Amino acid sequence: MVFWEGWISDELMGTFSPIVVYWLYAGMYQLLPPLDQYRLHTRKEEEQKNLVPLSSVIKGVLLQQLVQVAVAGLMFLVTAKPSGEGSIIQPSLPVQLIQIMVAMLIMDTWQYFIHRYMHQNKFLYRHIHSQHHRLVVPYAIGALYNHPLEGLLLDTFGGAISFLISGMTARMAVFFFCFAVIKTVDDHCGLWLPGNIFHIIFQNNTAYHDIHHQLQGTKYNYSQPFFSIWDRLLGTYMPFSLVNRKEGGFEARIGKD
Repeated sequence: MVFWEGWISDELMGTFSPIVVYWLYAGMYQLLPPLDQYRLHTRKEEEQKNLVPLSSVIKGVLLQQLVQVAVAGLMFLVTAKPSGEGSIIQPSLPVQLIQIMVAMLIMDTWQYFIHRYMHQNKFLYRHIHSQHHRLVVPYAIGALYNHPLEGLLLDTFGGAISFLISGMTARMAVFFFCFAVIKTVDDHCGLWLPGNIFHIIFQNNTAYHDIHHQLQGTKYNYSQPFFSIWDRLLGTYMPFSLVNRKEGGFEARIGKD
C-alpha cells in the first residue's frame, strides 16, 4: 500500500514525482543560509567562476524535465499492464532490493561510458557536455543543467534502460527514480554537511564529483550517480582529500585520499 494508491496511477507517479522531488530537494538547498563553514567553494568563487546565471540554469533544467516527462510517459505506456488484467502483484522485498541494486549498477554503467565519451570526443564536449561544466562551482539546482541532447542520452535514457532491464514495477520505479534524483542533486549541492547520509554511505559523493568539475579533474571521476566502480577499474579515479580552508569551509584537494 502506498499513499497515492486509488488516487494516481503508479505510472503517473513515476513520470512526475522525480520532477517534484528534484525541485523540493534542490529548493531546500537553495533556501538554506550561506553556511560558509560547510561550503566546498566560497561564494566569491561561485560568482566569479560560473559562466551562466541561475535563471538560465532553471530554464535548462525545465527543458530537460519536459523531455524526461515525454520519454517516461511513453515508456510507461508501452510497459503498462492492460487495465482489464487486474492489479499488479508487487515482488517480495528481497526481489525488490535486488532489482534496485541491478538498476543502480546499470545506471552507473550507462552514465559512466556516455559521460566519459562526451569528454573524450572534442566535438561532443565543445557543443554538448561543456554546457554542464559552465557551472565550475556546482550547486543543487544546477544538477540537471545539461544540453537537451545530453539530458536525453545520459539521464533520461539511462533511467529508462535501468528500469527496463532490472524488471522493476512502475511502483518500484517511483522510489528508484526519486532516490536517483535526490542523490544527483546532493552530489551537486556544493556543501559538506555533517551527518549527510550520502557522504557516509557513498564514496561517490559531493566532494568526489566536485573534483570532476575542477579544471585538473575534468578527465577523472566520471562515475555517477552511485558508485565509483568504473573509475577505479578503468583508471579514471582521481584521489582527493578534504581539507579546511583558512577563510572557512572545506576544499576538495586533488591528492592522497
